[in-house]
Amino acid sequence: LLLAARFSLLVSFITSVRGIDATNRVLNVKDFGAVADGITDDSKAFDTSWREAWNWDGIKGTVLVPPGKYLVSFAEFEGPCKASISFQLQGLLDLFSIDTSLSLAKGTFHGQGETAWPLNQCHKNSDCQLPTPIRFNFLNDSTITGIKSVDSRYFHINILGCYNLKLNDLKITAHADSSKDILVSEVFCGPGQGISVGSLGKGIKDEEVVGLTVRNCTFTCTSNGVRVKTWPDSHIGIASNFTFEDIVMNNVENPIVIDQLYCPYNKCNIKPKDSMPNIEIGNRNLVYNGVNVKVEGPETTSLCSNVKPTLFGKQIPATCV
Repeated sequence: LLLAARFSLLVSFITSVRGIDATNRVLNVKDFGAVADGITDDSKAFDTSWREAWNWDGIKGTVLVPPGKYLVSFAEFEGPCKASISFQLQGLLDLFSIDTSLSLAKGTFHGQGETAWPLNQCHKNSDCQLPTPIRFNFLNDSTITGIKSVDSRYFHINILGCYNLKLNDLKITAHADSSKDILVSEVFCGPGQGISVGSLGKGIKDEEVVGLTVRNCTFTCTSNGVRVKTWPDSHIGIASNFTFEDIVMNNVENPIVIDQLYCPYNKCNIKPKDSMPNIEIGNRNLVYNGVNVKVEGPETTSLCSNVKPTLFGKQIPATCV
């Protein structure tokens, strides 16, 4: 894991180990001078403890960060190391400086979510505050490459107030029995690509996405508003029980896109299902309630195929059926 020079990054509950044995040397950053008061710069303690772990010639080494808030202006955790090294963070790590650029390369952030999920009461408690493992706040001209987030207790990655932030080769792994019936609400989005689901169904093992509600959101100057993308050969039910309601579109190129023939760069060799006999088209029963799209410029149009929608309320522009 490499954290290099000048950044504003807030990280909570990062990589942790599952157990400690006789072959595992534990290096507590407080033993190397860390204060953990959120004011004192603890950079030297982190650097020294990592170097000690790096030189450990046993089987495993652990850099332990006990509960507390640690202010770190510079950290470089670089390998390869002689032993397998884990960074166990039990507190809050606040990395910052005036010049807010960041280079973060490789490493796994394990949220140990399985220890918290059985106790999760967020569906009952609006003040629930399970930790988000990785937060990028107010970064400029920064690059994040090759990091992996595993079994987060809550959200995997949060991004706030960043400019020109590039995230490459990210991997997010969650439990097989993951989220269903997701609600997205009170989002102000733009410019950008709106809210998109998919693409889905490219592989035969792709999981179904069931139960998504997008409500009370505003899109401004985006290429799309709400979008669902499934590949031509995706199986029936790959995307179901989606609801989009109370959505405001301001100067959005494609307000509503439900694409069952998603095929970027025209590299698909599979014919769409509507040309095959005795094949039922998935996602064909659509319900529209009071769609009103207003844009400046040319007249808006509505295009569709292979759908049998149920329409009620105002439809502006007129629907394609």
